[in-house]
Amino acid sequence: MSKVLIIGAGGVGTVVAHKVAKNPVFTEIMLASRTKSKCDQIAAAIGGNRIQTAQVDADKVEELVALMRSFQPEIVINVALPYQDLTIMDACLECGVNYLDTANYEPKDVAHFEYSWQWAYHDRFKEKGLTAILGCGFDPGVSAIFTAYAAKHHFDEIQYLDIVDCNAGNHGKAFATNFNPEINIREITQNGRYFENGAWHKTGPLEIHKTLNYPNIGPRESYLLYHEELESLVKNYPTLKRARFWMTFGQEYLTHLRVIQDIGMARIDEVEYNGMKIVPLQFLKAVLPDPKSLGSNYHGETSIGCRIRGIKDGKEHTYYIYNNCDHEKAYQETGTQAVSYTTGVPAALGAAMFVRGLWKGAGVYNVEQFDPDPFLAELGEQGLPWVEKFDIDLEV
Repeated sequence: MSKVLIIGAGGVGTVVAHKVAKNPVFTEIMLASRTKSKCDQIAAAIGGNRIQTAQVDADKVEELVALMRSFQPEIVINVALPYQDLTIMDACLECGVNYLDTANYEPKDVAHFEYSWQWAYHDRFKEKGLTAILGCGFDPGVSAIFTAYAAKHHFDEIQYLDIVDCNAGNHGKAFATNFNPEINIREITQNGRYFENGAWHKTGPLEIHKTLNYPNIGPRESYLLYHEELESLVKNYPTLKRARFWMTFGQEYLTHLRVIQDIGMARIDEVEYNGMKIVPLQFLKAVLPDPKSLGSNYHGETSIGCRIRGIKDGKEHTYYIYNNCDHEKAYQETGTQAVSYTTGVPAALGAAMFVRGLWKGAGVYNVEQFDPDPFLAELGEQGLPWVEKFDIDLEV
């Protein structure tokens, strides 16, 4: 039995709160964010006085420390902004609290995605006997757990890995992002990167693309971009000869994105406007639809999985493991769309794995370093069933 503190009250935080509230392993739950009224709305929707709420500025270690010392959680589920990972980890170290997040740290002033900042905390967490679990969403998260499961059960040597992420949903908006617009646009406007033959190779933003077929969806144009789990998977599975990440985008979305870039609204540096300093991308975030608001009119499915080629008993085999998630079903259960749902469910389940002693180890760990079996045994029950296909054409 355990106390849990959830930091972040966006779409993912909403899903985490719903799932944690249903799990009796968590005895007390607190949901905190910069805007307490958002937390109150989520708690009221869940009902039953199951969730306490609080206001906290996750940029400020002293506020986080005060909240943790008051509530005394065993674990923090961080679904705030990636900029705030390090302040939350600092507070956890000061208060003796375990940690879990869904996305790696990135600095505000540079769109750069790298685990080095958080991996540097390993010794400090180890010395205090605390566990930090990194990247426990879907991708990163389940994508890495799928890889670990494949390595454990189906391959002697994983050689080629392609993580494929398709959102075939339609929310009816001219342009909207499925998670925080600032983070989303920073991510996909950067140069792509993939690993091959022992080295990282850089590409232009969305330069490489091809048509892939997705289960129950069909063909979708898929674009190579860099995603953080590639860094940890290449490190933890040194037999990999190539590792790539693909994501689908519609042409209308890409047209809007190109215009946003061309007119300077994707900039993350400050500009002066009417005597004030503003960041164009942060202003754009303020006028775009809130991702949490998309769920009520969202139709269709997401499909995310791993296409793997490698060796088993001296022979080459292929393997595809994936989940499809329906936007309407996600909304019926949690009031959010499938992108928030597929991120929030694994975060809540990962925290339960820790509390039950199934995932533990002093230090900082990526999810593929834990046993995938107990997690995947429960993932379907939590709303994300998965499918395996063997020895098929992977298309990549």
